[in-house]
Amino acid sequence: MGRTRIPGGYPLAANRAVLVPTDLPSPEAIAVKWLELSVVCPREFVEPLSQLFHSYGRGGVAVEEGGGFNPDEGETPPDGALVTVRTYLPVDQTTEDRRNRIDLGVRLVSHLSPGSRLRERVIDQDEWQDAWKKHFDVLKIGRRIVVVPTWRSYEPRGQDVIVRLDPGMAFGTGHHPTTRMCLEQAERLVKPGMKVLDAGCGSGILSIAAARLGALAVVGVEIDSVAAGVARVNAEENRVENVVHVYEGTLPRPEVSSGSFDVAMANISARVVSELAEHLVAAVKPAGSIVVSGILEKDRDLVAARLSDCGAQMEAVFADGDWVTLVALVSDESS
Repeated sequence: MGRTRIPGGYPLAANRAVLVPTDLPSPEAIAVKWLELSVVCPREFVEPLSQLFHSYGRGGVAVEEGGGFNPDEGETPPDGALVTVRTYLPVDQTTEDRRNRIDLGVRLVSHLSPGSRLRERVIDQDEWQDAWKKHFDVLKIGRRIVVVPTWRSYEPRGQDVIVRLDPGMAFGTGHHPTTRMCLEQAERLVKPGMKVLDAGCGSGILSIAAARLGALAVVGVEIDSVAAGVARVNAEENRVENVVHVYEGTLPRPEVSSGSFDVAMANISARVVSELAEHLVAAVKPAGSIVVSGILEKDRDLVAARLSDCGAQMEAVFADGDWVTLVALVSDESS
């Protein structure tokens, strides 16, 4: 298999496409018809073309590449391997302008590298929905956690911890390296009866996983109102709404009292984690754990230093490509 990243940070598995769900329009803005635009290009042009499609598309960005290699085993894609970048435009009064801007960008890129011209086709609403949903499959993470899209069927096996998920317009499907690493650490750290904080909970995937792992109470905090709503719906879908409580906003807040959590997780960004470090450390009990991610390797030391300044010392660092996840322990002196 193979992976790549696209705007929004989503990885790509071979012979699969990953769509950026944060681009999905709201239900009231859904179009009857969509214009699908795609271009085939060398891998090195995926990032600029994805950003172009991300800027002017409205129905998400997908990237598809061939398989036959496994980066986890040190394998690399074949020389000259091509990738397909795809986006969707609602057919309305803005379509022509958006399409022309994308076409101009594709033509400019084609001067740097030979690639296909912009391909176009009109599809209906049902086909558009299927076009992105079919790319989210059942995902096994760690030893026990299984992320199952709500539109997929899956028969639990053994000690599977099932997280049923519809990302909607929220970040968090389990495919991104940072989400996967956080889930792996949740599996390691969260024990029955614990209280867990999930700052920047997005789709609620980490909160729900913590509840499924036996947490007694989980507090999710999310600054985006749409994402907070998605997280609540997902908690209900997993029948953990009595355990997972999602609040719109950020830290500090009254529901997050000092020294009351066994584990705090924040899969956001280096800047936001650094800004929230003091509040994250304050919320966790002495000897409790903090898991932070959404951090690029280049920002690793800065975030670690910030957590240390606030009273949490590094226990472990996990990496996947350019992304890192930090696990810190709160010292007794910080309480």
